Amino acid sequence: MISAVVATRPKPGEPRPYAFPDFERSRLGNGLTLITVHLDGRPLVSATLVLENGAADEVPEDGGATVLAARALPEGTERYDAIALVEASERLGASLHAEAGWDAMTAGVEVPATRLEPALELLAEMVGRPTFPEGEVERLRDERLNDILQARADPRRRADEAFVDAIYTPDSPYHRPSAGLPETVKGLGPEQGRRNWARGIDPSRLTLVVGGDLRGIDVGAIADRLFGNWDRNAGARPRGTILARSAVSDRLVRLVHRPGAVQTEIRIGHVGLPRRIPDFHAVSVMSTILGGLFNSRLNRNLREDKGYTYGAGAGYDLRRAAGPFAARAAVNTEVTVPAVTEMLHELERMRDAPVTAEEMAAGRDYLVGVFPLRFETPGPVVGAIAGLVVHDLPDDELARYRPAIEAVTADDVHRAAGDHLRLEEAAIVLVGDADVIGADVEKAAFGAFEIVRDEAVPGEIPPA
Repeated sequence: MISAVVATRPKPGEPRPYAFPDFERSRLGNGLTLITVHLDGRPLVSATLVLENGAADEVPEDGGATVLAARALPEGTERYDAIALVEASERLGASLHAEAGWDAMTAGVEVPATRLEPALELLAEMVGRPTFPEGEVERLRDERLNDILQARADPRRRADEAFVDAIYTPDSPYHRPSAGLPETVKGLGPEQGRRNWARGIDPSRLTLVVGGDLRGIDVGAIADRLFGNWDRNAGARPRGTILARSAVSDRLVRLVHRPGAVQTEIRIGHVGLPRRIPDFHAVSVMSTILGGLFNSRLNRNLREDKGYTYGAGAGYDLRRAAGPFAARAAVNTEVTVPAVTEMLHELERMRDAPVTAEEMAAGRDYLVGVFPLRFETPGPVVGAIAGLVVHDLPDDELARYRPAIEAVTADDVHRAAGDHLRLEEAAIVLVGDADVIGADVEKAAFGAFEIVRDEAVPGEIPPA
């Protein structure tokens, strides 16, 4: 019976044709770029305003201020306090939001098409006339400080923070979380929030992306009325060059002591790549084969074959400058050394040995097949177009994605792995019980070895 079921199991078919929606660009008189994408039958419209003032462009003493500023935008404007702004948006059936990351600050709204104009008016009010109320900014700052404590107590997040701190030099913004560290966050207030919001208020570097069923809506006229009279803020600044230098010249092993831990969080990697690279599609397929699928090399080895983990993966965080590359897993304490050994083996095999035809088919088919599923609603379509703006990519980047992935060869993947996996310069960061695994990790001689013992986190039982 089982063999009959397996014999009749359905097989994947050929990917269906898909074309990313066409979109149109125009400019308002003040230089603000407007991008519209008509999506027939999608009455919930999404709009996003992209400000080119990411956390990577903060001065060091303002670390975390851009993320704080974005979170503070809905907390009060010249016309509305936080509650009144929420009530005004709810009356329209709209949802306002704002956020910031390394590369940009974005603010957006989702609303039924029939109420797009008043919703965009609220968006313009929130982004153009925020007040950064002192009490609300202090609350958001305190929330971030509490979140930092939670991150210290969470082995997964602690491993992520320790990893970037290990691979980047201290003069790179990427050596810490985009939301900042305690020493900078505790000094943030309305002034720092306002300063880092103002960096992005320059119409010549602003882009409004609107997507949904736009039939009968003159989006250009609405945008011109609401945003066309914006002037450049005196505090506006262009994006600068981002330092993303590696702090590792020879392989480093850093063990962050977590007393009594029954698992070890593992990160292995190095300074990776920026988004704008000529072999982006080959790198995407390579990363998928290595650690982006359930049957990826890492997951097949560590989970399926060895039973060390519930899941292992790897990939590049592609930013305006070189973001991190990391292989990741959480394993039982007693298999820490074997797990690191197997992860290094798979990374070396990825770099040194060709991939199989079956792996190429699985990697390409996954990326090609999942691509259209990302764009079933206007929000992700608008977000993807905003990504083109942030990374200064050509307008046809999304339209040619699937053909470009299909054209990647095994030789392209082998070349990308050889060019971009630098294992001799990798950091191996472990968060686990150093008293149990420290001697074995040091004996394994993966690289120069050090133990980091954190100060006690409130609520933790101190080590004996």
